[in-house]
Amino acid sequence: MIQFGPEVCRNPEAALQREWLETNGLGGFASSTIIGLNTRRYHGLLIAAITPPVGRLLLLSKLEETLIINGRRYELSANQYPGVIHPQGFQFLTQFRLDPFPVFTYLVEGLEIEKSVFMVHGENSTVIQYQLRVAGGSSAHCSLTTSHCSIEIRPLLAFRDYHSTTHENGALNPHVRTEAGLAAVCPYDGLPTLYVALIAAGLEATGYWYRNVEYTVERERGLDYVEDLFSPFALRCDLSHHEHAGIIASTEPCDISRLPALQEMEIERRHATLATSPSDDELVRTLVAAADQFIVARGSHKTVIAGYHWFTDWGRDTMIALPGLTLVTGRADVTKSILLAFARYVDEGMLPNRFPDAGEQMEYNTVDATLWFFEAVRALVQYTGDEEFVRVHLYDTLTDIIAWHVRGTRYGVRVEDDGLLTSRDPTVQLTWMDVKIGDRVITPRRGKAVEIQALWYNALCVMERLAHQFSDEGGETRYAEMAARAERSFNRLFWNEAAGCLYDVVDGDMRDGSIRPNQIVAVSLPNTMLSREQARRVVDVVERELLTPYGLRSLAPTDPRYRGRYEGDQQSRDEAYHEGTVWPWLMGPFITAYMKVNGDNHTARQRAAAWLEGFRGYVRDIGLGQVPEIFDGDAPHRPRGCIAQAWSVAELLRATGEDLLGLKPAAREAASDRWVNPALLKGKGST
Repeated sequence: MIQFGPEVCRNPEAALQREWLETNGLGGFASSTIIGLNTRRYHGLLIAAITPPVGRLLLLSKLEETLIINGRRYELSANQYPGVIHPQGFQFLTQFRLDPFPVFTYLVEGLEIEKSVFMVHGENSTVIQYQLRVAGGSSAHCSLTTSHCSIEIRPLLAFRDYHSTTHENGALNPHVRTEAGLAAVCPYDGLPTLYVALIAAGLEATGYWYRNVEYTVERERGLDYVEDLFSPFALRCDLSHHEHAGIIASTEPCDISRLPALQEMEIERRHATLATSPSDDELVRTLVAAADQFIVARGSHKTVIAGYHWFTDWGRDTMIALPGLTLVTGRADVTKSILLAFARYVDEGMLPNRFPDAGEQMEYNTVDATLWFFEAVRALVQYTGDEEFVRVHLYDTLTDIIAWHVRGTRYGVRVEDDGLLTSRDPTVQLTWMDVKIGDRVITPRRGKAVEIQALWYNALCVMERLAHQFSDEGGETRYAEMAARAERSFNRLFWNEAAGCLYDVVDGDMRDGSIRPNQIVAVSLPNTMLSREQARRVVDVVERELLTPYGLRSLAPTDPRYRGRYEGDQQSRDEAYHEGTVWPWLMGPFITAYMKVNGDNHTARQRAAAWLEGFRGYVRDIGLGQVPEIFDGDAPHRPRGCIAQAWSVAELLRATGEDLLGLKPAAREAASDRWVNPALLKGKGST
């Protein structure tokens, strides 16, 4: 259990660094800080995915809660206004815990009021409950000595796209429709109705605006940080006779009598998720629970939300994350569903880079997402042995992808005469280091990027193996010849003997010697073009120059372009994004690479396990069970970007399970001579 006492809860500076996250399996979510003070425009109690997993609207921002004891009002809420936090309900907050969802305990005049928040899986619904008891844990029903105790709850509505903010306006419709146990509001035409189901509450439909609420994190990020929120009504529940109060906020009419069953179902669902953990190791179990929050519905299939709060489903992130999110956790059915979902959208031999939020055309501006698709397929076969699924549903698509890359597809992506894969369009960033500011490319990687060649070779080896299994003799020969040609060229062009590692990009006569983490992929992938000695030297350089307690830096600190802090406005942050920022997901391939070159022995495992200690502490203390997108390159390595990132969680889970705890599937052990380059295992160059 993750929990904090009054020393953290009553300290805003400490409390505001800690953010909780609830998700609903549709792309919707609820999130805030542990004191309920929203510091982001993405914080709210109901961010609904109207067209799952996208079309996300922030409907219910928060609840203003007031405990009333004998006429005295005690505000439990907290908001940031210009120059002041008001009210300061955290002064009554004695504990926050995840048990298994957010639970807040307040102490007022000897009475404890416990508030819990969870989302209903598969619905755009959030449940908020309150329970009153005498301090010390006994029921308040028989022991309450005050003549009257009630709670007043005032919903604050935003009703806007979750990337935006809203302000007081005359277009808002304040009307509240009520019937027994249900209130409904629809402030703007064309947006969903918000239904609020009530327990033992009286409703007062007098609405007004809360003006100039500030979001401090958005101000730090140089974005719009001021918002006005509308409160359409107030609810009051007499706790002198009803120890429990609660509401369900939903985009569909809801019955408050479902509340106990919804809570029980959600607790059972989370217990079932944890039961899929391949280990009792605390970090593994935490990551298994975190992984579940990224798996969401897209039509009849599943997909992966790249990160909360603002990412949708991205092809690259999904394919990298798939083994850790679904295969390590024994959810191969989900793996298959996701692979089928993305295979449907392959076009001109490319996987989509991302599915847009608002229904625009899909974007295919990626050279690596498609290649990670092959690795995800390989991992599925490794874990399940289900080659028949691949033969029936995916092999034709994989074959077509290779053919498109040979003859050339979008953005100048094609195989050159040397057998390596190039991308020639100077206007589009196609690798994962993809930031552009206007026409300015921050991390130019045009030409042949090192991890793209590693992924291309790996894809060819995967296809050679599949062709053999499916008696495609022509394909088997073709892919083997293509892989051999790529390997010869790669070793001739990419090895930087002076630095003892690989060039990051080769483009004609240009050799980019920047020390970046991309080269670790050339070691960590199951099929590698490097000798054991070359691989060891790459790992040594990456460890020395890039390793931190929270992942790998995106550029060595000795480089004059290095930016050690990811902060400031959008431009400042973009300039640092891949120029020194630490990426947790890269710890996964680094650990895999380290274990490959040092052998699966106790000493190597101990050392690799020590590199994960920072994450063990982080998920307990700051991350509240999740791992963020990035950290600062400079110590103390503050977390930045999204508070929860799919590939961060997935790669830590995969590497911890496979490489440190030895949780490798039998299919992998039996097929090691097929899926891992035999020459590397022998310490010799490939043939």
